[in-house]
Amino acid sequence: MSDTVVAPVVAEASSSITPSAGPTAGRPASSYGAAPHDPSKAPVKQQIVCFSFYKVMPEWRRLPAEEKAEHKAAFAAVLAKWNKPGEFLSITYSTIGTRGDVDMCVWSIGYAVDELNKMRSELMTTPLGGYLTTPHNFLAMTRRSQYQIDRDDESEGEGRGALRPGGQKYIFIYPFWKTRPWYRLPAEERHRLMKEHIRVGLMYPRVKINTAYSFGIDDQEFTVAFETNFPEDFLALVEALRDTEISLYTLKDFPIFSCVRMQAMEMLDRLG
Repeated sequence: MSDTVVAPVVAEASSSITPSAGPTAGRPASSYGAAPHDPSKAPVKQQIVCFSFYKVMPEWRRLPAEEKAEHKAAFAAVLAKWNKPGEFLSITYSTIGTRGDVDMCVWSIGYAVDELNKMRSELMTTPLGGYLTTPHNFLAMTRRSQYQIDRDDESEGEGRGALRPGGQKYIFIYPFWKTRPWYRLPAEERHRLMKEHIRVGLMYPRVKINTAYSFGIDDQEFTVAFETNFPEDFLALVEALRDTEISLYTLKDFPIFSCVRMQAMEMLDRLG
């Protein structure tokens, strides 16, 4: 049983999936905690979340530069086509040098599995798609968290069915499983353990958590993604969370993907 890393809490929410330029001035980036739903407002529609990690075949790198440029342009065009404000969003990351088994990541957020399926199909039917494998792919959905705390910041007035990606340079992504004994604990005990977990998380306000739920739709139970401009803060957060009591209920929290955010063409150019 692993005692590492983070038990997921909540995803920062918004009625839009348009990414913000970055953390709001004067407010922490962390989104631990949730606000009660206001029954006078319509519930936020749940989103489909997918992190796809791609590996380019060595044969592609040996192609002529002009041919590779055409392949990259076609791949980027599909990403651009599917960026529909308020409906479907994809954010691109490079993993060159941070993982040996993947080269890039596409984080997509939308409202229908069918749309995600069509978009990924179009990516894989591009010329570059013929040279790609997908060693890892995590599918999840957003929903409200059952764990809530009092907090006077921007999270208090929002629903919890949507993610609002920030503008941070780095993201750390991993699948997460809790032990079965965790689910047998009384609700009061789980809330007590989560309270300590949340307290530690709030000590690192420059790290923003996005939590999505994968029960029954993928192998993992949760998919978590931590955005930050300060990797050292995330390292310190993970180390601090090892000492929390709730870490005893972590079953598995790897592989972990350290990703660098960049525009699609820059990500593709780094493939070679």
